Amino acid sequence: MALRSFGRRPKGAEEEGVQGVAPAATPAAAASLRPQTSDAAIADIAARVHPVVAKALDMSQAMKLSPDDLAAQLQAFLETEEAGTQELTPLDRRRVVICLINDIKGLGPLEPLFHDPSVSDILVNGLKSVYVERRGKLEPVDIKFRDGQHLLRIAQRISGWVGRRIDEASPMVDLRLPDGSRVNIVIPPLAIDGATISIRRFLMTGVTLKDLAAQDMLSPAMARLLAICVKSRLNILISGGTGAGKTTLMNTLSREISHGERLVTIEDAAELQLQQPHVVRLETRTMSAEGTGEVSMRALLINALRMRPDRVIVGEVRGSEAMEMLQAMNTGHPGSMCTIHANTPRDALTRLENMLLMGAVEMPLTAIRQQVASSVDLVVQVARLRTGRRCLTSITDVAGMENDTVITEEMWRLAQGESSTAFEGSGRRPSWMEAVDRAGLRAELLEVLQMANDEAPVSAAGGAGR
Repeated sequence: MALRSFGRRPKGAEEEGVQGVAPAATPAAAASLRPQTSDAAIADIAARVHPVVAKALDMSQAMKLSPDDLAAQLQAFLETEEAGTQELTPLDRRRVVICLINDIKGLGPLEPLFHDPSVSDILVNGLKSVYVERRGKLEPVDIKFRDGQHLLRIAQRISGWVGRRIDEASPMVDLRLPDGSRVNIVIPPLAIDGATISIRRFLMTGVTLKDLAAQDMLSPAMARLLAICVKSRLNILISGGTGAGKTTLMNTLSREISHGERLVTIEDAAELQLQQPHVVRLETRTMSAEGTGEVSMRALLINALRMRPDRVIVGEVRGSEAMEMLQAMNTGHPGSMCTIHANTPRDALTRLENMLLMGAVEMPLTAIRQQVASSVDLVVQVARLRTGRRCLTSITDVAGMENDTVITEEMWRLAQGESSTAFEGSGRRPSWMEAVDRAGLRAELLEVLQMANDEAPVSAAGGAGR
């Protein structure tokens, strides 16, 4: 049978154009595949042929073949009577081959989405519901799986790529793919309607503050202010909801850090893409199936302080590790950054207080607030609006303590209105002018504040105590 000749390209395969077939619908491949039959019909044909191929195919050998060699073998098989695809045109047979290769070596029907640069999130909600996010908006896509086992095999293949296991004994897994994409998988019996797969891709690499300003995520004056803050080694807390762009902003801010500094990053799943040459990346480890081997964010933070970092950058603070993060900010590691889930700058500081209470219940609230006020210099709030647009909604100066209250002053904010692209600045001098002076950036900061004075000012109610 044709498929038994693994390792040899069938004679004449090059002449029929098989050699250029790739396993994934990359942009170049997609451009060359001009549909003659509908995508749904091609998928149905591939689903019908797949069991026949699986019986004839030595799967262990197939996985070792290069995509081109496997494509050549499959193309030769589809031309036989056993495949039952003689009525297809050569172009349609190549499309069926791509579907089969995606099933055998890739993500099945999800593979084209994974290579679509406009897709930032892929959300599989069981067998019959698949959504993607494009430009901040969710939209359904017409993708089908043969059955529950087909979807489960794709979920298990994704887990296997990074050496993780997902089965009934361990029905949830959170992992990071080699390209940086974040994946969460939940399978039955926890997922009632079939396996759910959530893939978050990171498409914005090498983005600068000027790029974000050009996209109306912030104003040019705000971009200059944030660059001054990073160069002045201010401690920055980036706050926002899920998918608001916190990691993108942190990656962008990190480009302003001097290449002469030693950075230590700590994350649950490594998503930061720092450009500096001297970066140590640490990642937490989840508990094994035997209940051992867990390494928490707090343990990594404690260890990181022994590694002589100039700055500590934490992907997300969500628990008792907040105390170690604030201690790093306040004990010789200025310029550190972290993200937190919160809807407003005030909520971010309140959440930080709650985390400190969880980790140090014997500390009085006043002492905890003093710790927060002395450690955090700036809160940057990001949000995803209902229109799908991501932008900065506030830059807030943590001005210090007054009695037992943390004082904040809003320096910039998004003008009211969901469709607004205007930002309002207060023009007030921040509390951290001394750090700016040490960096020799006072003149530039005063120029930026003057730009804020030329904009619509933030009202006095913008800054308040907590």
